[in-house]
Parts: sequence; structure tokens; C-alpha cells
Amino acid sequence: MSGVSRKSVGIVDVEFGDGVTIVEPCNLYGCAIGDGVFVGPFVEIQKDVVIGARTRVQSHAFICEKTTIGEDCFIGHGVMFINDRFATGGPARGNRALWQETAIGDSVSIGSNATILPVSICAGVVIGAGAVVTKSITEPGIYAGNPARKLRAIG
Repeated sequence: MSGVSRKSVGIVDVEFGDGVTIVEPCNLYGCAIGDGVFVGPFVEIQKDVVIGARTRVQSHAFICEKTTIGEDCFIGHGVMFINDRFATGGPARGNRALWQETAIGDSVSIGSNATILPVSICAGVVIGAGAVVTKSITEPGIYAGNPARKLRAIG
């Protein structure tokens, strides 16, 4: 294996609440996972991420640094969180000062294969499968499309 750099992560330096379920394989490192959270297989949750109590993260999701997810949320299969908007015309290439935060409120459901750019999403929002959220959401409701837009209120 000359010239190969191999790194193993797995579950390292994670703060777990009570009653958490983790289905391996997954990469969780330097994050905080609240009480009763479920994390499915093939999920990566990076350092400094906070996930609130009773949230469910389905398989193949990627939750990058600078992301906070509230309580009682649902993160569907293959959801991707992004913290780099390519502000300089390309990737930040490790320049964390260019990365931005994402904040997800309580009781938010995000459908499979949605992409969430650095935004804030208020409580009580449903994001449709495959949506691309490019701007903050400040009103509860159902959002879908690329870019995501409000389809209707909930209730």
C-alpha cells in the first residue's frame, strides 16, 4: 500500500444522549446526539454538529460541520447538507472561514435526496423529496422544488 493514506473514522468523540440508536456502518465524529435519536447506516455526521432529541436521520445522509438540527425532526434518505457556497468561485479547500452555518428548527421533516445549503429553517416545515433549499425559510409550510419554494401552509 505504498503511497496510500488510509483513515478510519467510525464513531469517535461523540456526545450521546440516552436511548440513542446507531446503525453501523457510519461515520460520527466530534458531534452531539440528543436523547432518543436514530441514525441509520451509511450516515456521516461531522464535528461540531448538534442533533436534537428524538430526531431521526435516515441512511446515506451527510450532515456537515456548522449544522444544528432541532428536536423531533426527520432527515430522509440521502439528504445532503452543504456548508460551502463556493464564495470564491470554487471550493473553499479547507478554508473553514468561508464555510457557513445551517440551523434547522424543531419538527422539521426533510424528504429524501434534498440538498440544504447554509440556511435557517424555522420550526414546522416540510421539505419535499429532491428539493434544493437555497434561501432561509421563516414561515412554516410545505416547500419543494429547485430552488425550493412554498407550496402551501400546513394545517
